[in-house]
Formats: sequence, C-alpha cells, structure tokens
Amino acid sequence: MAPTLQQAYRRRWWMACTAVLENLFFSAVLLGWGSLLIILKNEGFYSSMCPAESSTNTTQDEQRRWPGCDQQDEMLNLGFTIGSFVLSATTLPLGILMDRFGPRPVRLVGSACFTASCTLMALASRDVEALSPLIFLALSLNGFGGICLTFTSLTLPNMFGNLRSTLMALMIGSYASSAITFPGIKLIYDAGVAFVVIMFTWSGLACLIFLNCTLNWPIEAFPAPEEVNYTKKIKLSGLALDHKVTGDLFYTHVTTMGQRLSQKAPSLEDGSDAFMSPQDVRGTSENLPERPVPLRKSLCSPTFLWSLLTMGMTQLRIIFYMAAVNKMLEYLVTGGQEHVGFYSSVFGAMQLLCLLTCPLIGYIMDWRIKDCVDAPTQGTVLGDARDGVATKSIRPRYCKIQKLTNAINAFTLTNLLLVGFGITCLINNLHLQFVTFVLHTIVRGFFHSACGSLYAAVFPSNHFGTLTGLQSLISAVFALLQQPLFMAMVGPLKGEPFWVNLGLLLFSLLGFLLPSYLFYYRARLQKEYTANGMGPLKVLSGSEVTA
Repeated sequence: MAPTLQQAYRRRWWMACTAVLENLFFSAVLLGWGSLLIILKNEGFYSSMCPAESSTNTTQDEQRRWPGCDQQDEMLNLGFTIGSFVLSATTLPLGILMDRFGPRPVRLVGSACFTASCTLMALASRDVEALSPLIFLALSLNGFGGICLTFTSLTLPNMFGNLRSTLMALMIGSYASSAITFPGIKLIYDAGVAFVVIMFTWSGLACLIFLNCTLNWPIEAFPAPEEVNYTKKIKLSGLALDHKVTGDLFYTHVTTMGQRLSQKAPSLEDGSDAFMSPQDVRGTSENLPERPVPLRKSLCSPTFLWSLLTMGMTQLRIIFYMAAVNKMLEYLVTGGQEHVGFYSSVFGAMQLLCLLTCPLIGYIMDWRIKDCVDAPTQGTVLGDARDGVATKSIRPRYCKIQKLTNAINAFTLTNLLLVGFGITCLINNLHLQFVTFVLHTIVRGFFHSACGSLYAAVFPSNHFGTLTGLQSLISAVFALLQQPLFMAMVGPLKGEPFWVNLGLLLFSLLGFLLPSYLFYYRARLQKEYTANGMGPLKVLSGSEVTA
C-alpha cells in the first residue's frame, strides 16, 4: 500500500504542503502552554488541590468556575515540564530509529500518539476530580507525537534538489510557529465551544495525518541529492530532469564517485592521516577523509562542549519563560484574569514570527558561502611564495573560514537578543512585555538553526545526527531546572519574578563563550592556512575535528 520513491517524488509538492500544515497545527503545539494552562484551569484540572475558600471568582454563571491556587499551577507546570522534556529529549532515539526503519513508521506512530493525546485530554475533562493525572500522560504523548512529525518532515526537503534549503527553512519555521495553535484553540474555547468537542475534533484531524502518511509516504528513506544513489533511486524513470545529464549536480555526483574509485589507497609510508581528493568540476576541492573521524573526537571537541552549555542555557531561559509567562503577567496585571488571557493570546499570536526569523538566520549562516573555495592548496601557496606575489589583496575566501565567521555572527546576534530579552523581563512595565514577546520569539527561531548550521560546518556529516540529538537531550535536561525555579517563584518569592529573571540573565552571559571560542578557532585556522596552505583535515588532525 505504501508508494514507491518514484511515486512519492511525483507527489512531493502535496507532501510538502501538507507537512507544513501538519507541523503548524500538530508538532510543537505544547510550546503554546500559556493558553492551554488557562483552559485547563478553567476546566478544573487539579483544582481539588485548592481550598474552597480560595475560590474568589465563583459566580452564578452557566459555566462552573473552579478554584485556583499556586499548588494547582505547580502541578500543571510539572506536566508541561515533562511534556517539553519529551519533546526535546527524544530526538536522539528518534534519529536512530529513523535511520533504521525510515521516516514512515516513525510518522505513523507520532500521529497515533498525538491522536491519543487529544483523546485523553477530552476524556479527563469529563471528570477532572478523578482523572486529572491523565494530563501527564496526555502531555507526554503530545510532545512525543509532535517531535515525531517534526523530525520526519525534515527529511522531505531532500526531494527538492536546489530548493532543499528553502523547504528546510519552511519546515523549521512551521514547527517553531506551531506555538500559535493553542492560542487559536483558546479563541474557539472562549467563543463557547466545549473543550471536549475541541479535543475530539482535533483528534479526528490527527487521524488524517495517519491516513496521509499511509497513502503518500514511502517505506524507503528520502535520499539526499548528494548521494550517488539519488539518480538511481528517484530519477531513473525519467523523473526530475533538472539535474539529469546536463544538470550540474548529477554530473558532480558521477565525477566525484569516479574520482573516489580512481584514488589510490593511502599508504603508511606517506605519513599522512588523510589525503585530498582531486578538484571537482567546479574547480574546488573537497576534503574526503579516507579514515573516518571517531565520534569520540567530535564529542570531546571544545566547539561541541561550549555549544552544549550555550544551547542548554538558552533552552532553560526559553522554556522557563513559556511556563511562567502567565504568573509574570499576573504579577503585573491588576485588571483581572481577562487581561492575562489577552496578553497570553498576543504572545501566542507572535509565534508566527518564527516563519520569518528562521529563514533570516539561515541567510546569515549562508552569507557569501557561494563565493568561497574549499581550502588553500599547497601548490598555490608555494607558487605564490616562489613568484613573490603579494596575495593579501586577492586572498580567496575559504569555505570553512566563512562558515565559522557566519556562525560567530549568528551566535553573537542571538546572545545579544537573549540578553535584551532578559533585561526587558526585569522591567515591571506591562506594555514593554510586547517587546519581550518579540525578542523571545526571535531567539527561539534563531538558536536551533544557528546550532544546526554550526554542526554542519565544523563536524563530519556522519556525526551530525548523533551530535544534534545529544545536544537536544542535554538541553532538555537543562530545561528540567525550570520546575524548581517556577516553584521558587510562586513559593518563597510569592510571585515576584525579578530575582529568578536576574539569575537567568547573568547565566545567559555564558552564551558569549561559544562565539569567543569560535573567534579564537577561526584565527588559528587562518594562521595555519596562511602558513602552509594545508587543508583543514591536515591542520586540525590533532586538536579539532573538521567537516
């Protein structure tokens, strides 16, 4: 029943359009927690933990108004903590499973989990006094199902050749913008539609994802255009003539494979750890390490270790604000819960800005890459020295140097915005929080894309998935710290967020250590390039892994 790769290729635009919509409405929707929290409190989840006298909003309205208290907020926030942890931490095992079984079964399981999540929330709302604990399982399934849909959709752009980067940015942007879904659900809920009806309807829509995947997603994984079997698997039947015979990518694939097969095996007498491949048809050279770089070397590299600290700190900062935004607004707002709901809805609506910010950081990371050459060759440097030619004025841009420069710019900009976000959080001005919302959204759209681009530039491609998954797992562990921070804010600090935000602001200054190290790493690499003109594999074989 599953289509072949050739059939899937014909349907690739349908799959891409539906994947964007599915990411937008079913992936990381849990990041719109502020609006869902209001709905869950209105439905009475864990209201039994509150004493009856704390219900100051009980009226004679048709809809029953449940009591609310700090203990209820802490318990519901624990559910969000678990769900957001699952959303981030399962990327590593999912990557292993997807490499083993392909994206189709992972996507089918993810859509089933999301369907079960909505069904459990609907059932729990029928008797919240007895079934409130089901919210933990529902939020966990919500996070797991969402990340399954997101992770599998990131392989789909491989079907689009030269448009792959554009489609990738669109997929990431739709995932980041999915935080707007629960604010939209809240608008429907405020219009009078029952929570049970909303959840069952959403569960039914999630079943359509299962059906769409069953009919259109192939069993095999989507091959990347750089793979030599891309033409064999997808284009053999006369499909996609854009890279066929006269296409540059097709010719490059065939030529590169021919060069690899024609190269002699490395000899121990050469005394080199790696050798350079011949130049490809575009006049550039690729560094093709014959001996693979050990994963241990990537894991222990300073770049990866500093990125773990930076990404973990940023994840904690972002997730804590999402969890505590309603409490922070309550501390500022004196006009009642309706005003908190309004600002929470505005915050959710601003998540659509991620559709604009994700391509922007991609543009920063790709700045002038097309004008670069891969690495200096020894012959060029020796020729320049022999002829006495001053090459300073015509020094070429090297691809690795430019990628590091772009990464420095991206992380410096992201950290500056994060510090600005932390400063606005400290100021008790309600209208200034609109600026805080914008900065939060921009940072959330920036830092994942910047980290992924950095790993692609510095580390071997076969380590990318493992490193990204491990980084996401470590970041999720960092994010667990937001629960004790939240409890400290609503407990000993009596709702005052200043000291927690001040501590997080000081902690966020550690994010500048990563671009500082990259600056030092780039200077060392430039010095080595200038000194002997050897490629990065030769230069950094003893201290730093390279692409």
